Amino acid sequence: QVQLVESGGGLVQAGGSLRLSCAASGRFFSVNDMGWYRQAPGKQRELVAAMSRDGDARYADSVKGRFTISRDNAKNTVYLQMNSLKEEDTAVYYCNANVVPIGVALGYGRWGRGTQVTVSS
Repeated sequence: QVQLVESGGGLVQAGGSLRLSCAASGRFFSVNDMGWYRQAPGKQRELVAAMSRDGDARYADSVKGRFTISRDNAKNTVYLQMNSLKEEDTAVYYCNANVVPIGVALGYGRWGRGTQVTVSS
C-alpha cells in the first residue's frame, strides 16, 4: 500500500512563508511526477505546481515567482516552498504522485489526505 504523507500546513499572515512536504512510503518501484494541488471552499481542485522525476517544473500562473517546488528522489519526497503568501492562497493543499508499482510498466496516481493552509490578513 502506497501512502503519501503531507506536513507543513498551518496558519500564517499575509506576506509570510510556509513549506510543505510530502513523502511517499510503501512498496513501489519508483515515483514519476509529483506535485501539489489545492482546493479552496466552493472551488474546484487546481494544480499549484508539479515536477517530473528529471526536475522539470510547472506552475500555476497565480503562484509563479512566489512558490518553488523541489523534490528529493532518494527520499521520494516533494516540497513546496510558499513565499509572499496571499489570502487567496488559503486552501487545502493535496500532494499527488504518479507511483510505479514493482513489476508494472505504468504508474498510477495517488493522493495525500491534504493539509490546510490558511493565510490571514
